[in-house]
Amino acid sequence: MSSPSSLPSWKKVSIPARFIDMVSFSARKVNNYDLYAGHAWYVPGIKGMFGFIGWFLLGALLAGIVQLVMGLFMSQQAILDYGMIVLYPVQFLPAMVYAANQSRRNMVFDPGYVLDNRHFSPYGLGIMILVTVVMTFASMFAFDLPNYWNMQLTNKSSVLSEFYDMFTELMKQMTGGPLWSSFLVVAIFAPIFEEWLCRGMVLRGLLTKMKPAWAIVVSALFFAVIHANPWQALNAFLIGLVMGYVYYKTGSLILTMIIHFVNNGTSVILSNIESLKDYEYWIDILGKQNYTLVFIASCVVLAACIAVFSRIKVENPWGNIDRIPPADEQVAEESVAEKPAAEETAADGE
Repeated sequence: MSSPSSLPSWKKVSIPARFIDMVSFSARKVNNYDLYAGHAWYVPGIKGMFGFIGWFLLGALLAGIVQLVMGLFMSQQAILDYGMIVLYPVQFLPAMVYAANQSRRNMVFDPGYVLDNRHFSPYGLGIMILVTVVMTFASMFAFDLPNYWNMQLTNKSSVLSEFYDMFTELMKQMTGGPLWSSFLVVAIFAPIFEEWLCRGMVLRGLLTKMKPAWAIVVSALFFAVIHANPWQALNAFLIGLVMGYVYYKTGSLILTMIIHFVNNGTSVILSNIESLKDYEYWIDILGKQNYTLVFIASCVVLAACIAVFSRIKVENPWGNIDRIPPADEQVAEESVAEKPAAEETAADGE
């Protein structure tokens, strides 16, 4: 059972072009998306995680500049309605470019770790998707209660209530466009980019640096922080724990994206139903008595789904994430494999 390792930094010089070409080709052969394959050799730890926060803030600044430029050609209402389709991905560009550059620097002497894997045994992909969707709806009902309690505390403070109203109004302006544009940003873009960052980069890296439980907790905290929403932080942390465990067990970004998609997509759709616009929590919609029953049932279903994932055998200390050998290791393996063939050819010639 191999463990994460790397060579001293002084050896990372003068990278031959043939190594780069070979590793780039190997990355394309990995069962992965091209978007993700290029980042496989950057494996950040705690320092790298904080670095991502800095790159994310730089991305927010870049998005602000892009918004100013858009204001020269578009009305303010058009920017509010459709601007996030452009601005949201822009926020992640600096982090993605940085990760890609770091990955290219590391790919010769450091092992890579595949961002999106397929470790579902003893189940198939279809069963895993079904369990994931059911688990997501269960967590939506179960994790809504902490948000409700948080709101009750907020209502007891006039200062917090005023700040919450201002924050809510700002969020409505940012996502108050047509349903299709809000759905595209919140339910499609967010799962793709946030799962790349929070599970694909941060959690994957932390799993190679510390115990899995701590890696999952720290990555869930990171997930809560980048949302910059104090009233949803606990909910984001809890769902981050669930997605972290799913990623640790399966190595699959597809499954964590599905959780993210179902959660966000349901919220967008419900917020656009006229009869439900005045309700923020399930307890308001269902009533306390009905919600209590639903909460208990959801906790049972959530526990059952987690038990399903627990049956998946973890093959490495860092979880079910496939390791990609560094270029120099691949060259050595190929040389060993080619040597007997060369000797046999020479013998035949004699």
